Parts: sequence; structure tokens; C-alpha cells
Amino acid sequence: MIQQKKRGLCLLLTLCLLAGLAGSASAAMPKADLAAAVSDAAAYVCAAAARPQVGSIGGEWAVLGLARSGCPVPAGYFETYYADVESYVRACGGVLHDKKYTEYSRVILALSSMGKDAREVAGFDLTAPLGDFTQTVRQGLNGPVWALIALDSRDYPMPQAPAGAVQATRQMYVEEILFRQLDCGGWNLTSKGGSGAADPDITGMALQALARYQDQPAVARAIGRALDCMSAAQAADGGFGSWNTANSESVVQMIVALCELGIPLDDARFVKNGSTMLNNLMTYAQPGGGFRHTADDTGSNQMASEQGLYGLTAALRAAEGKNSLYRMGDAVWGETAGQPTVQVPPVTAAGRTFADLPDAHANRQAIEGLAARGIVNGYDGSHFGPDRTMTRAEFAALVVRALGLPQQVSGPFDDVPAGAWYAPVVGAAYACGIVNGTSRTTFSPEGIITRQEAAVMVARAARLCGLETGMDAGEAEKVLAAFEDGGSVAGWARAGMAFCCRQGILTGDVLRPGAAVLRCEVAQMVYNLLAGSGLL
Repeated sequence: MIQQKKRGLCLLLTLCLLAGLAGSASAAMPKADLAAAVSDAAAYVCAAAARPQVGSIGGEWAVLGLARSGCPVPAGYFETYYADVESYVRACGGVLHDKKYTEYSRVILALSSMGKDAREVAGFDLTAPLGDFTQTVRQGLNGPVWALIALDSRDYPMPQAPAGAVQATRQMYVEEILFRQLDCGGWNLTSKGGSGAADPDITGMALQALARYQDQPAVARAIGRALDCMSAAQAADGGFGSWNTANSESVVQMIVALCELGIPLDDARFVKNGSTMLNNLMTYAQPGGGFRHTADDTGSNQMASEQGLYGLTAALRAAEGKNSLYRMGDAVWGETAGQPTVQVPPVTAAGRTFADLPDAHANRQAIEGLAARGIVNGYDGSHFGPDRTMTRAEFAALVVRALGLPQQVSGPFDDVPAGAWYAPVVGAAYACGIVNGTSRTTFSPEGIITRQEAAVMVARAARLCGLETGMDAGEAEKVLAAFEDGGSVAGWARAGMAFCCRQGILTGDVLRPGAAVLRCEVAQMVYNLLAGSGLL
């Protein structure tokens, strides 16, 4: 039994092994150790899904786990995901899939976990398809299960079905789930009752969906039968298997099921040889916060890691007496955990200037203003090099200094070695959501930064400064249309560049989005940002 509070998951695992966790006399997991495991898992998932997209891996489940865990994420993490969802929804005309309606349910859950209303996303109601009973249930049990979980997550009203469809009700979905229960008490994906074999993943999901309806006698009986079935199916080490293979995801679904039902994880029915499902889940944990799919895997699996995070989160929320994982009425948009406080450096070198900065230079005031605070420096002590270009690493350093952000060596970039001078500033800028990589694992620190890249990063920094940076596509297009080269701004940069123009961070008659940004131009942009935010 682990007795001491440990933050490092690697050390936690070592203690678990040394203590013989699977056969411990007590089944409880100390809340402090559980909280540390959630924190480690969140950090891993946040790095693995640095920019989540619509999808079942590296997408909604990562967002849901991070949002419900309350663990720190980079500034703008959820906002960027939401903007990407809006773009995706617009591109597909609100049709996420014409057959798999669980696509809607999954996105609804992610948005709800962030405090967003899924009925208004880029002009589309993503709950609407779930009003079509026929289309929703054609996937098998997954359809009605996840429709209920999604609609109940924030008590959405039952949407009206499209013309010609069978109008669904919540009770119809409940009865569909009950109808599909197997003789053994569990469920699988395709069977409609009968003598089929129960699957713990699907059974756990069905229990999660029925949890809100256990006041109905028929539902209560079905839940009781299912719990008896799963108790009998639970392995001697506290785990579960699917398709004859013990795995972490099966355990997670049953953990979440018990938490949604309000049943303690150390309920006697689910303790085998002193080990709970939570104890078993931790045997799949990897140093660094990831989770393996099976015990034979040699490294972390992203799907298993995302499910591991929200399984641990469900357990911790239950231990702390909070709303369950899928009861999201407590989720509030805009409460991004871990956002740092901006602290612009004070003036320490008033009057500082540079030999290559003539009195008439257009950016002199900005350069000297930042130099007085130690935000910008010369390259040889007396020269600033206003017309020199700037690397991505140098840009990160300037912005981190300007905002007084805490430096940290972290992030998913293979080309940012821990010993490099820029590692702490790139880590800080990444953690705060100011910079992304040129790919999932590369930052390209020595790459020359362009004007549109700089504008996007300054726009992200503006959120930390308290500015409202939201801008829909129509508004951005209107702003950029005022420039003769506005049409050449890359799609991914249009909102950021339009914001900088509207805010007066970028000035001039042309944008030159793909041109290398000069040091004097970066200084002016950062100076305008700080001045416009009232921070100078």
C-alpha cells in the first residue's frame, strides 16, 4: 500500500510494484497519489495531442479528459480546438458523418466539457441529428448509448428530427439499450438480447448511459444484472479483458461506469484479491504519464492514454465529491487552468539606445521602449540590427521576456534539446499557447520567422494580455480585404493577421505575409501589443 504522496509517476509505479499493489490488503488508492497520476496523465496527453482535431484519437477524448481533469493546459488550447471545430463544421456543411452518428455525440461531449453549447457551432446545431432515432441506432448499441450520454451531458433538449425521420425521445434510447441486454446481464455491440457474450467495454458504456435513469425500476434491474455479470467477469487482478485480451481501456470503461452510477471503486463486488479496477489500471501506466493498451506492449498507446486520463479523472472527481465525468453542468467556458499572469519587466535602463538606430527610424520609440525594460538587446552590446531577420527561437525569447512568463524546459519538440539556450523560452511559449511546432514533434528553432507567423503568435500572446482576440471568418476577410495583398495571407494565419491589423499591432498599407519579419518590425508589434493592452 502506498503511504506517501508522490508526484512523479515513475516513482509512483515503482512504489506500486514494490508494495505488491495487486495483492495489497487495502484496495483504496490515496487521493494524493490519484491526483498526481491525473496530473501526469494530463501532461502526457496534452503533449501528445498538442493541437487536437476532430477525431477519436488526438481529438475529442483528449479534450474531454483535459477539460474535466482541470489540469493546466497551454493558453489558448481549448480556444484553438474550438476554432478548428468551427472550421471543420463549416467545411462539411454541418454533416459530420452520414451514417456514424456517434461522430456528433463525441464532438458534443468535447464541446460540453469546455462549457460550450453544441447547439450553436458555426451556425449549426450538432445535437440535431440525434433526434433521428432510425439513423442513430443503425450503428448498433453505440448509437443510443452515446446519444444519451451526449444529450444528458448538459441536459440538452431533445432535438427535433429531420422531415421523414422517426422522432427520438430519451426514453426510446433507454428502451433500445434495455432491449439489447444479453441473457448474461451484459451487452455487446451488435446483439439484440439472447445468449451472446458480454463485452466489458460496451457493458461499461451502457451502464454510463443508463446511470441517469436508474430511478426507473426496469433500468435498476438491468443495472443490477449487468453489475453481477461484470463482477463475475472481472479477473483475479482486478482487471477486464475484451476479445480474450486483458487491456486498460476495458478497465477504464468499467471505472467510469461505477463512478457515473455513484458506486465506490472499492465496492466489494469489484475487489479481487485486494485489487480494485483502479489498482489494475495503474499497472498499465508508463513513466511520463502514458498508458499501455495491453500488458505486453512496450510503450504508451495514445488511445489508451487518453482513456486512461479520463478514467483517472472520473475516479478523482468521485473521490473529491465533484460532478461525475459526464455531468457537465459545472463546466464554464473561458476558465483555462494554469494560465500565467503577465508581468511586463520594469524599466531598468532608461534612455538606452543603439548606434545603428538613427533618430528618424520609424521604430525607434518601440525599440528603445523595449530596450529600457531589457526585452530587446543588441547583438554586440551597441548595435540592434533593426533590418536583420529573426529566428523562431529568437522570437519566442522576445515574447516570453516581454510578458514575463515563467520559463520551463518542456514540450514535444525533438529539435529543441534541453541544453539549448532557447529550450526554456520555447518551452514557456509552447506551454502558454503562443507557439506551435512546424510539425507535431519539430519546432524549427533556427527557421526564419515570417510576418504572418509573427502575427499569429502575437495574436495568441494577446489573449494572455487580456485582449478579446475572437474573430469569425467573415470579419477577418473584411479586414484583410482592405489590403492589396490580403488575399495572399495563408488560411491558417488569416484570423491572427486580421486581429493584429484591427488592433493596430500591424500597421501600413501592405501586409507582405510571407516575407521574413525584421527585428525592428517585431519590436514594433510587441510594443504596440503591450501599449494597446495598457501594460506599459
